[in-house]
Amino acid sequence: MKLAARMEGIAPFHVMELMAKAQALEREGRDIVHMEVGEPDFPTPQPVIDAAARFLAGGHVHYTAALGIPQLREAIAGFYATRYGVSVDPARIVVTAGASAALLLALGALTSPGDEWLLTDPGYPCNRHFVRFCEGVPRLLPVDAATNFQPDAAQVAAYWTARTRGLIVASPANPTGTLIESAELAALWRTVQERGGTLIVDEIYHGLTYGLDASTALAISDEIIVINSFSKYFGMTGWRLGWLVVPPSLVRAIEKLAQNLYIAPSTIAQHAALAAFTPEAMAICEARRQEFRARRDLLLPGLRALGFEIMAEPAGAFYIYAGIGRLAADSDHFALRLLEEAGVAATPGRDFGETAPDRHMRFAYTTSAERLALGIERMARMLR
Repeated sequence: MKLAARMEGIAPFHVMELMAKAQALEREGRDIVHMEVGEPDFPTPQPVIDAAARFLAGGHVHYTAALGIPQLREAIAGFYATRYGVSVDPARIVVTAGASAALLLALGALTSPGDEWLLTDPGYPCNRHFVRFCEGVPRLLPVDAATNFQPDAAQVAAYWTARTRGLIVASPANPTGTLIESAELAALWRTVQERGGTLIVDEIYHGLTYGLDASTALAISDEIIVINSFSKYFGMTGWRLGWLVVPPSLVRAIEKLAQNLYIAPSTIAQHAALAAFTPEAMAICEARRQEFRARRDLLLPGLRALGFEIMAEPAGAFYIYAGIGRLAADSDHFALRLLEEAGVAATPGRDFGETAPDRHMRFAYTTSAERLALGIERMARMLR
């Protein structure tokens, strides 16, 4: 069967092969410390689970509106007012089937065949594949520690062409955990706006910042598109629920796409998510944020002591993007060695782009401090 031409530009998640090897070793009785998984290890906060159970007990689990239930859209608007001091009209908020669906809806509504989108490299791999799926062209911006692994306005201006449709950035970012400061984000917005483009900001790791609170891009302009999720800070990965904030002019187009692509987000997940904004659930999430910070503060010096180079310290998310130049020449082979010899699973750089992927690895501190310490000890033993 002949595949669509677009499939040539859509690569697999290479880390899945590493995960399969790790699982095979576990079936053989080996103990593996998992630092490759970008998913919080905490369970869903109990108030959210309780809200889902109460809703299910009523038995009325039907479709909702494609844009989401009004009370959840209003709750999200209230969250922006409380946390950021930003007023967002609930009519601009679209509840989606995960943040992935949010980005697909935005790109589907805005991308014509051949349109270019600028994305950071390294960056979350699905973003460039989403652009390709929408018949656009991903154009990668090489970034490194000199700019905190984030683009600046001058670089965006230099890479902009007549075919450029817009810029996609993430703050905090995957795989680096770095943020874009508000002043620099405003400069990026001015650069994009002056060229008639669109700025999409991925804020799915908001809430998981350490020593500071990130400001939302919506504080800069109502014309910026913002993506967020219940997966990371709220610990609801498997519920598959996110949201999108768009300018009023885009709401109807997004609604039509959502109606056709998946009808509506999960009804159960939406009613459960209402409890995510309760004081009880927020207290749990804040306690977990402090635990993630403690894990980061354990893993950072541990990796440096082993010879890994971390030139840009992560201020958010739950990742450390580490250089391996002092330890090995190729991150794929080194990751396999860590797995087989040390029993530690970490992600080699090639999933995240084309900028020195062989010299970098991503470590996720999504397991307990005790397991992280064990992983450091095992790697130290292997390297000795």
